[in-house]
Amino acid sequence: MWYKTKRFLLPAVVAVAVFGLLAVPTLVFEPASKAVYGADKSQAIQTLKDFGDTFAEVAEDASPAVVSIQVTREMPSAQMQMEDLPDMFPDDLLEFFFGPRGFGRQMPQPRQRSPRGQQRGRQQVPMGQGSGFIISEDGYIVTNNHVVGQVEDGAIVVKLSDGREFEAKLVGNDPKTDVALIKVDASDLPSLSLGDSDDIKVGEWVLAIGNPFGLTHTVTAGIVSARGRGNVGIVDYADFIQTDAAINPGNSGGPLINLDGEVVGMNTAIYSRTGGSMGIGFAIPINMIRYVEKQLRETGKVTRGQLGVVIQPLTRELAESFGVDEGKGILIGQVMEDTAADKAGLKRGDIIVEYNGQPVGDLNSFRSRVASTAPGSTMDLVILRDGKRLEKTVTIGTLDEEEMAAAAPEGPGGPAKMEQDLGVTVQNLTDDVAAELGYEDEEGVVVTSVEPGSPADMAGIESGNLIQEVNRKKVKNIEQFEEAIDKASGKETVLLLVSDGQYSRYVALRMAK
Repeated sequence: MWYKTKRFLLPAVVAVAVFGLLAVPTLVFEPASKAVYGADKSQAIQTLKDFGDTFAEVAEDASPAVVSIQVTREMPSAQMQMEDLPDMFPDDLLEFFFGPRGFGRQMPQPRQRSPRGQQRGRQQVPMGQGSGFIISEDGYIVTNNHVVGQVEDGAIVVKLSDGREFEAKLVGNDPKTDVALIKVDASDLPSLSLGDSDDIKVGEWVLAIGNPFGLTHTVTAGIVSARGRGNVGIVDYADFIQTDAAINPGNSGGPLINLDGEVVGMNTAIYSRTGGSMGIGFAIPINMIRYVEKQLRETGKVTRGQLGVVIQPLTRELAESFGVDEGKGILIGQVMEDTAADKAGLKRGDIIVEYNGQPVGDLNSFRSRVASTAPGSTMDLVILRDGKRLEKTVTIGTLDEEEMAAAAPEGPGGPAKMEQDLGVTVQNLTDDVAAELGYEDEEGVVVTSVEPGSPADMAGIESGNLIQEVNRKKVKNIEQFEEAIDKASGKETVLLLVSDGQYSRYVALRMAK
């Protein structure tokens, strides 16, 4: 019975199987991905459309608060001859765009020579143009100092996206950060929300809005390429946001906006060899602008914070000497007496690695962050001292002099081959020498000569400098100096503390093996 049933069922099973293959070939041989691909493609396109809509909405909402700024000066028509243009546009003003280091800001556009026979009189002559953005409904506008601060007797004309024009007055300007505050007599103006530049991330999308080459309300998109750019040589206090959003002459003073529609920076400069965008633009962080703008509005001037230290970058040689990772902090070469740093217990040789919960960044960025801290504010520092991690709380002081946290003078560093010595000769610090060189109440040995090409010469040590320490040990005379050098003979580097009479700095010299 079973056998018969089996013989009967087997052909039926085979037939069903074959019939199934013939009847539903799509399920077996046809790739099912086509239908899925179609859905994925539609979804991907919709995602891109939504992304583009976000850009469009942010630009549409922000553009009414972005203004075009033109600075003019009234001059007699008779003076408006081409031969007078070099006097109108001096080299230093042209270098705002064609700077010696290639950093561009804005180039004033010279006017065409008036036709012969034109009636003589007085006319408004454009001296520069740029952008700005409204930060309050009652007419306060932020822009760059280099846009509005160059011509004292000029007129500042502000034009809105709806065509309205106003003459603005200069409330205050700060050349050290390139920030200026102007105001128009108007009310119920569109304004922009200010974000938190400390929260932005590298890779985050941003929009730049401005008036490049006079083309009003141009919008470009890009990402935040880097943060904390403080060594680009544009202004004294810089902590720039770097972006690849296209920025060109005329964008200066315009906002850099995140996808929430908040201003995170003000477009200020570009790196360019062609005169146009090369994908490297710099914006002043909005947190720095907040600090400057508030003071300009209230007092017309800016008061900066002071830490009271001489600082220097942590080079590879210095990092090796202090037993820490290279580039992970800023070295204190000197602590000024009775300053915020002194009162907080900071010492020479400390390495600052964090400032108020954030990495210190490079030297110029750190200086700018301290300068933008209101005097009297309490800040937390993390330092490395003798390999130990310590926390210090400092109450920021007020900067009264030109320098906030002085940068130690840097020599052309780099290791060099050493034969028998460091390349210096020294003498004891007598009372007469101390009085002559300004080293009263100091201890050490005085450099009398430096051998050209020696490690000391390469590190920028000069005749007249005072060597105060060797490998963190004080030296008071030649005998102690030579003894300390002998002990360091088996090491790769020797660490010197050198003073020039004003500031002290650490110098690491590579020893010959």
